[in-house]
Amino acid sequence: MTLTFEEFSRRADALRARIAAACAAVGRAPDDVELLAVTKTHPVAAADFAARYGLRGVGENRVQEAVEKRAQTSAPLRWELIGHLQSNKARLAAQHFDRIQSVDSEKLLRHLDRAAAELGRKLPVLLQINAGDDPAKFGADLADAPRLLDAALACAHLQIDGFMTIAPLGADAAETAAHAARTFANLRTLRDDLAARTGRPFRELSMGMTGDLEAAVAAGSTIVRVGTALYGERPTQAA
Repeated sequence: MTLTFEEFSRRADALRARIAAACAAVGRAPDDVELLAVTKTHPVAAADFAARYGLRGVGENRVQEAVEKRAQTSAPLRWELIGHLQSNKARLAAQHFDRIQSVDSEKLLRHLDRAAAELGRKLPVLLQINAGDDPAKFGADLADAPRLLDAALACAHLQIDGFMTIAPLGADAAETAAHAARTFANLRTLRDDLAARTGRPFRELSMGMTGDLEAAVAAGSTIVRVGTALYGERPTQAA
């Protein structure tokens, strides 16, 4: 990674300014939205930069890649899994991540609950919902979300913090923006409905990335996951 910390800081400042402007436009406090640095495929220095700047967490897509990076740094960070998780890696993920954002099936819930019990911990998770109805994306269907939540709430060793989604891409910028607005509004409505039904807050809405964070903030996002605008384009090969 050729990026310097000074350039990283400038990029992070610009992102925080974007978040603050998006919050101001809808009457929200900037502190309500966390900037999660997406360090996938970047070297461990990317995580060190995030911690040095003062960000609280980093997001990784692959379990083994994150395990190796975390072993190489003592930076005070929360490590979050934002990529698809296979059930056979549930125990490793439960052991090494502070929160898993990509829980999308009852089978995975059961594996994580069992792993967390064996580790003697309560594992924070987000339920990933395919709120944009995109066949190319992981996540439970909107119609299946209530059943997935009920299964999650029955898991004694999981802490359900909220929900996550990824908006579909469109054929052009206007279509992509429309997809994002619809997807994020769908997730916000779902969260509000399920919170009212269960009497639980489900505070976290992890939605929005480099290109659509303004729409996400307008819809109520509490976590925006940003990699490209912080670190540049990802390397072509995975770490």
